[in-house]
Amino acid sequence: MATPFTSDEYADRLTRVARAAAGAGQDGLLITPGPDLAYLCGYEPPTTERLTLLVVAADREPVLVVPRLERGDAEKCPGATHLRLVDWPDGVDPYSIAAEVLHASAYAISDSAWAMHVLGLQRTAPHIAYKSMTEVLPMLRAVKGTAELDRLRGAGEAADRAFEAILTMAFAGRRELDVAADLTRLLRDFGHERVDFALVCSGPNGANPHHHAGERVIEDGDMVVLDFGGLRDGYGSDISRTVHVGEATAEELDVYDVVRVAQQAAFDAVAPGVPCEEIDRVARRIITEAGYGEQFVHRTGHGIGMSGHEPPYLVEGERQTLVPGMCFSIEPGIYLKGRFGVRIEDIVTVTESGGERFNLTTRDLAIVG
Repeated sequence: MATPFTSDEYADRLTRVARAAAGAGQDGLLITPGPDLAYLCGYEPPTTERLTLLVVAADREPVLVVPRLERGDAEKCPGATHLRLVDWPDGVDPYSIAAEVLHASAYAISDSAWAMHVLGLQRTAPHIAYKSMTEVLPMLRAVKGTAELDRLRGAGEAADRAFEAILTMAFAGRRELDVAADLTRLLRDFGHERVDFALVCSGPNGANPHHHAGERVIEDGDMVVLDFGGLRDGYGSDISRTVHVGEATAEELDVYDVVRVAQQAAFDAVAPGVPCEEIDRVARRIITEAGYGEQFVHRTGHGIGMSGHEPPYLVEGERQTLVPGMCFSIEPGIYLKGRFGVRIEDIVTVTESGGERFNLTTRDLAIVG
């Protein structure tokens, strides 16, 4: 198990984000249950209709508004010593309680906030302007500290071990669902507390990038895209590998090699100061020049941390430059409708001099039985 984050680490995060909000022209931040709340104070309450709200502002002590029946749990969270807790009992309007601690006119609010909570706040505090957290502070959690990088590195290693183990198991004659169940079990065996997805996309299903495992029986001669991941010690894994059942054709090998070369080139382009969109351009240029540009239908990558998808995004138009500590996927693919698909994905972090992969298992085409 990873070493828990300390109370002082949460205090530093609270101070930094309050300053960042002020620098972005906001009076403060309103944080609802989800990754942002866990990041800022280590509190992960049940997500229900009851309002839980962390109010952070540069000139005030952070306030955590919680249902009274959950106050005991909130008091135990590792960041609680740096918060003032305000509770509300059932039968009382929680938005009126929350409005009493809102002393400004412009707040950024968590993207994960329920609409009923946003509307409740707007009703009781109509003078306040609300903006999306991603709009105001898109890089809130993007740059990881040393302890966070260690957790992501561990999650990547666990995903690698799951992939290596699945290669020893039968594919042909089994349903996609059966292989997906094996992947789910293996991720848990290697330390994941949560499995978010285990995509097994065989034959023509591989041409659908987000195909979910189904009843199709995997056949000899199939290309199979595997995409799986989840949370280990609170931080995400996400890996894609493409395998082949039996010997591959010359065309399949050619398509696979184009994706492999594009993925490697995109990784080689990672360095501080490089715009996110440039990583996408590098991979897309290689695939397009090989004649498969129209078959590369998604961005090259997405950020990862406490969420499986978070900023930064490696896509045309994203001019945010890479900074040491940023973590994201690099996952180009080619999808030939009705036939097969290929995707290769690693999680990568930016270092002072380039990039580091968190997935080290082979990117050569693996042959399975």
